[in-house]
Amino acid sequence: MRFTPTSSCTAARRRFAPAVGIVALLLSAAPTAPIAQDDPWPGPHDVGDAAGAQALTEARQTWSDRASWEARSGRLRRHLAKTLQLDPFPAAGEVGIEATGRRELDGYSVANVRFETLPGLFVHANVYEPTVGEGPRPLILRSHGHFRGTDTDPEGRFQGDVQRLAGLLARGGAVVITWDMMGWGESQQVTHRRPETTALQTFNTMRILDAALGHLDVDPDRVAMTGSSGGGTQTFLATALDPRIGVCAPVVMVSAHFFGGCDCESGLPIHAVPEDAQGPRLRTSNVEFAALAAPRPQLLVSVGGDWTRNTPEVELPYLRDVYRALGAPDAVGNAHLADEQHDYGPSKRRAVVAFLAEELSLDRPAMLSPKGALRETPVTVLGRADLVATTLSHPLPERALDGDDAVWKAFLELERPSKPAEAPTGR
Repeated sequence: MRFTPTSSCTAARRRFAPAVGIVALLLSAAPTAPIAQDDPWPGPHDVGDAAGAQALTEARQTWSDRASWEARSGRLRRHLAKTLQLDPFPAAGEVGIEATGRRELDGYSVANVRFETLPGLFVHANVYEPTVGEGPRPLILRSHGHFRGTDTDPEGRFQGDVQRLAGLLARGGAVVITWDMMGWGESQQVTHRRPETTALQTFNTMRILDAALGHLDVDPDRVAMTGSSGGGTQTFLATALDPRIGVCAPVVMVSAHFFGGCDCESGLPIHAVPEDAQGPRLRTSNVEFAALAAPRPQLLVSVGGDWTRNTPEVELPYLRDVYRALGAPDAVGNAHLADEQHDYGPSKRRAVVAFLAEELSLDRPAMLSPKGALRETPVTVLGRADLVATTLSHPLPERALDGDDAVWKAFLELERPSKPAEAPTGR
């Protein structure tokens, strides 16, 4: 199926099994006492480099092989899913889809789409599709972060960097979906900076994936996700819980000491697992949430100018230990750009495009020159007005929910099967 204006369809949910330096000094640390139940971890959203590295070292002391990692990771995944109200996964019925506009560009098209992820909640999106070649095609979910708009570059999914990557990947043969965070862009039925936004955004990601797999000519064995900053958080959380995402590339976000500066990332107690029948209280971090992708291929993109500055020395060794325990030591990598800042600029896009081209069998020459330069010139950066899905001629339906309380109530009232989902086995 190709998205065309005024088209609409529904998608039934498929069943899935829910998803040298500082550290050198700490690796010889003696095992610590059990963590107290009133432990305030993590407290602030940034605990500092040393404390984050120390906590990661202590986490490493709790497992030694595949079996012990799977025991720990099983608890982490169950806690994450439960805290986000996604275990059992809500039975939200069919995903409503409406395409309200479409443009043909150079080698790809862009459709303006609304996904109704639960009755009355509309997530605004754009779907980029190749206009040449045959399917089934790889599918790439491209989540955006907290990059505000300027006079010359709009916010969120409308930004030039988002469009450039999506258009380039579409020219390389993939179907790419970009969509609004809750309370961003057109998706204004709720406000953004609320703890429950974490749950809603993870739910939306999975529901959009349902719709794509059910109604687009895409290959379910070639599904990837990438995003930067808050979009990186969405990437590793969704990948942790949904094994259908077979490849991921979180950009400038995975950190042992930084948990996310917005309530939509660190507002819920996802980073501390309470004591239960399976074991004592656990401290965790976004490093271990990223590790829940293992053994699926993963690329971390990090820079010297933000909280990912320690990745080669702190976060990457931990991830490699996890991947090694699962028999895939070469499936995780890191592109570290020591002189760069917090964004999804050209050098980050080069690294991710090369990675996705390899993992998804994309048309690399269509996207990168022989020397690795981005071939983005044919990609058209459209104005915000060209990409919106809700317009005067396509208003939101009257059934649209209004306000944080109404949306959260509707989400909590969704029927949830009595049998919890099992932990995913990965790819």
